[in-house]
Amino acid sequence: MTNQITPNAIVTPRTARYYTLGTACPATREVWFACHGYGQLAEYFARHFSHIASKERLVVVPEGLSRFYLDGPGGRRVGATWMTKEDRLNEIEDYIKYLDKISREIFNRIPREQVKVTALGFSQGTATVSRWITRGDINADRLILWAGMLPPELDLAACHPLFNRLNLTLVLGDQDEYARPAIIEKQETLLNTHGIRFRNIRFSGTHKLNSEVLETLAMEMSIQK
Repeated sequence: MTNQITPNAIVTPRTARYYTLGTACPATREVWFACHGYGQLAEYFARHFSHIASKERLVVVPEGLSRFYLDGPGGRRVGATWMTKEDRLNEIEDYIKYLDKISREIFNRIPREQVKVTALGFSQGTATVSRWITRGDINADRLILWAGMLPPELDLAACHPLFNRLNLTLVLGDQDEYARPAIIEKQETLLNTHGIRFRNIRFSGTHKLNSEVLETLAMEMSIQK
């Protein structure tokens, strides 16, 4: 008789990093939380927001908790991921708690009531930020899903009131090589079926952020203040 292999789990402290553009101060009127895509690092992803960060707009860019070599063991390029299929549920719970901790740290410096909060997810980060919005402590004013999908387990019927309050915006490049049109259309049909209001923003480009679209989204929030 062989010994049974039994899975076990513990919760352990670890160091996680995030980047900011701008400074949390009395003049801050907007906070953006931006979650990167698969295989990206927060430092480089953050650079896409440098032109919209300002004295009044703080951009916070967390980094996925799992890093790996993009070009194989011992490679030069490193990326991060929010989760994989392995131990999936625990990884999701871990990053929701991690994102909650970042937001608490930010709002210890800035009163939440003085700012408008945007939550943006790109590619794999769309599922990440959607889970955080629906299951974490973040109280956002706007949700932007860029070139990615809602998580499959999300109960859209239950999320209906929240999503309609969040001014849901879906952004996609017309030549995106990963977010295929058929998949995006299926998601839009699902949102319509559940009566969730959303708007589409399309731009000429591939699977990446677009500076002009970011500027437009930033300007819209400024006008609402």
